[in-house]
Amino acid sequence: MTNKKGTQFTVSAIFLTLTAVYVTCLLLSNLIAGKICSFFGISLPAAVILFPVTYILGDVLTEVYGYKKAKSVIWLGFGCSLFAVIIYMITIALPGASFFENQSAFAAVLGTTPRVALASFVGYLAGELINSMVLSRLKVMTKGKLLWVRTIASTVIGEFIDSFIFISISFFGTMSNSALFKMILFQYLFKTVYEIVFTPVTYAVVRWIKNKESVDTYDHGIKYTVI
Repeated sequence: MTNKKGTQFTVSAIFLTLTAVYVTCLLLSNLIAGKICSFFGISLPAAVILFPVTYILGDVLTEVYGYKKAKSVIWLGFGCSLFAVIIYMITIALPGASFFENQSAFAAVLGTTPRVALASFVGYLAGELINSMVLSRLKVMTKGKLLWVRTIASTVIGEFIDSFIFISISFFGTMSNSALFKMILFQYLFKTVYEIVFTPVTYAVVRWIKNKESVDTYDHGIKYTVI
């Protein structure tokens, strides 16, 4: 592919597929987050069954293609999520047909408060970017060894920041501090254990993509900017 200046650039089908799956998982997570489920007596948003997949994919993108490309996908996910929220709000505000009787249900599923939306966006960006930064830096420090240590360590940090920011902004002042802390802790532990369990899958996917793409990026000397 060639741009207007005649410069050659390529984007592989695998990278595009990972990006598409990442954004899809993020959008679906935001959509199903409104349902609170009971997991072994613990109340958690339904998004916990899918949102950790974005961290797994973020690890794969960073490990194979490097921080800069992973960062571009993270920001793409943010942009798509913001666009989706705007469209949901516009759609909810549109006058319904006289025979449409499900406006309240429609609004309950797709609607969100500004506070929760802010919490979701800030938590997502902070958690995902720091997760990618930590993994990238550890790869250089370990010379590409101990992938399981790097993925788990980055998840432990990134998921904690994400959970802390999201729960704190969304629910601070609406419940006791002890209840707030328990919600943060349970969500954080669930997501972290989720990714640990899927570590063998992460290994297999990373190995396959590296062999297929002949790419294994090391972020030597880069500046870890968020934009």
